[in-house]
Amino acid sequence: MNPIRITRTVKLPDPIRISRYRKAPELGPGILFFSGGSALNRLSRVLKSYTHNSTHMVTPFDSGGSSAKLRKAFAMPSIGDLRSRLMTLADETVTGNPEVYQLFNYRFPGNRSRQDLFKRLDALTRGKDPLVDAIPNPMRRLIRNQLGYFTDAMPAKFDLRGASIGNLILAGGYLNNHQHLDPIIFLFSKLVGVLGTVRAVVNDNLHLGAELEDGRLVIGQHRLTGKEVSPLTSPIKRLFLTEHPDEPVAAEAVIRKKNRKLIERADLICFPPGSFYSSILANLLPRGVGSAVAANSAPKVYIPNLGTDPEQIGMTLDQSVLRLLKKLRIDAGAACPDSKLLNFVLIDRKGGKYNSTCSMGRMRELGIQVIDTPLVSRRSSPYYDPELLVAALLSLT
Repeated sequence: MNPIRITRTVKLPDPIRISRYRKAPELGPGILFFSGGSALNRLSRVLKSYTHNSTHMVTPFDSGGSSAKLRKAFAMPSIGDLRSRLMTLADETVTGNPEVYQLFNYRFPGNRSRQDLFKRLDALTRGKDPLVDAIPNPMRRLIRNQLGYFTDAMPAKFDLRGASIGNLILAGGYLNNHQHLDPIIFLFSKLVGVLGTVRAVVNDNLHLGAELEDGRLVIGQHRLTGKEVSPLTSPIKRLFLTEHPDEPVAAEAVIRKKNRKLIERADLICFPPGSFYSSILANLLPRGVGSAVAANSAPKVYIPNLGTDPEQIGMTLDQSVLRLLKKLRIDAGAACPDSKLLNFVLIDRKGGKYNSTCSMGRMRELGIQVIDTPLVSRRSSPYYDPELLVAALLSLT
């Protein structure tokens, strides 16, 4: 018996649907995002008022900032973006353990001596610091335990300047749980009352590499984004995973069954704004992601970046769509129809400034519908307005 496909007319925005979700966010839709970095943080803070069932697949391949210090010290995947997303989804009301939220958001100052910072860490670990002392047991005991594991394993010359306490707690939990991220992410989620699900797409300690059109190889996520080093001068030809932070040592990652199930059961799959290669396509590198996306009959939507993404040098909007489809099809199979991988491109032609226009004819050939709707407001310009973006996504579920 052939499956019956049911369609409905979508109204954007759909005030009735949005109002219903606002009244009962615990029953809200399961929107799944492939992302990394901070581009989705403002949207996440708005989204949790409408649904507590969103899922965020975050890349653990970051190699810059304070995460780089932890990765180098403990040969572990990156946790900075995971902590950041957990915090944006945390329950910030009085019922959501605000003392824990405050602790996890605290960073050591960058202008204090090594000795002062070690003393502060010791006080936090022993529960003698006001930030920890304010937290009731058993949460205080759990936090001190994870900090203790970090402190015991911390190299003598580890630089604590600018370090996030939340990252140190996650790192301690990672070491405490036999170098597995999931148990400590679960604990972290419960401690701050995360209103959604945050997962590393894989738990592996791997790095990003890129082959450029001019033949050069660039290893390390921080060398691709144009934030910590000079932007790329040649387009990216191929993205890959490597075991070594500075050398192209071929590696393969496979998503776990529970992550596959989250992808296959989502009510809407979103490829959101963010660094195109190091945040979005990096999530699609592990084996099993593309086939899981294809196995889900729910709508899939791509939201292009506004302005200029240093990673998308020379790419038009059409080329971005084609590159996204190509990356998904590597795993889903060459014969996989476009309709199983991407259905909508969400843009705001009037308010948004894109690096190129979208070819309606080319999108029709691919079976992709371009939805042109207000996504940028006067107050948010030149960025997407998170309220408008959330309203559009909720309307598609």
